[in-house]
Amino acid sequence: MRVAIMGQQDFGKAALDAFVARGDDVAAVFCAPEKGRPDPLRVAAEARGIVVHQFPKLTDSAALEALRAANVQVGVMAYVTQFVPQDFCNIPTFGTIQFHPSLLPLHRGASSMGWSIICGRTKTGFSIFRPTDGLDEGPVILKRVVRIEPEDTLGTLYFGKIFPMGVAALVEVADMVVAGKAPALAQYEPDAGYEGIIRDAESRINWANHVDISYNLIRGCDPAPGAWSMHDGKKLWLFDAKKRIARTFFEVKGRKLGEVIAAGPAGLTVHGQGGFIDIARVRPEGGRKIAAAESGITVGTILG
Repeated sequence: MRVAIMGQQDFGKAALDAFVARGDDVAAVFCAPEKGRPDPLRVAAEARGIVVHQFPKLTDSAALEALRAANVQVGVMAYVTQFVPQDFCNIPTFGTIQFHPSLLPLHRGASSMGWSIICGRTKTGFSIFRPTDGLDEGPVILKRVVRIEPEDTLGTLYFGKIFPMGVAALVEVADMVVAGKAPALAQYEPDAGYEGIIRDAESRINWANHVDISYNLIRGCDPAPGAWSMHDGKKLWLFDAKKRIARTFFEVKGRKLGEVIAAGPAGLTVHGQGGFIDIARVRPEGGRKIAAAESGITVGTILG
């Protein structure tokens, strides 16, 4: 099979590796221009002598011409952050397929996995679909369900479950498409939902919320962007959380919301509405992640 990979970062590289490993011909790679560290997909493709394109916009006529010149059967979109026009997607002989880490049409958008956890869902998954000019709105070829365990974070959910399954599924669906055995079903719009990217406003902890909500927020933002609270007038990001529900009035009597009620080798324990959250690691504003026990935060400190 002759394919083009559109994507970036570790997921894009893993998709490239998967196709190459089974002998497919990856004729071209399209990835966004880098703004920081080297893109693993670009580095891996260049090491194999694969042509790499980094167009600022895939709507440019030069990008379309580059894909035509690659003469591929299937386009594979693996973690794409650029807008990809329909004209571009239609160039490969059998069109283009795209990976999205949610059970479409639920949780469209770039922070789909984080929102799944923040919303308290017990399952999510991924979809492989035919991209359209709408964001994550194209007809779906394949879905796979993944359980969200109570202790899962964004990191464990993605890297431990959705990432490896998603890469394998892209190869599977590419085969289906070329064989003409990949019917795509329109998404059921009454079930659809879109959320924006999780940034500072979305990831701030309100200790007056129930601890279930605060706990889900922390793990849905772990490892990035991190859920945060205020300490001494600066942001403090919290990671590696565990939750404990208060079962009696006397457990919380005299406690303030956001109060650190324990600090020791295991980390910090913070009082929230309806219970407590244990924090093992923190990142002070302007600093790096450290063990919460090394933060210098003492019992009686009020966060938020």
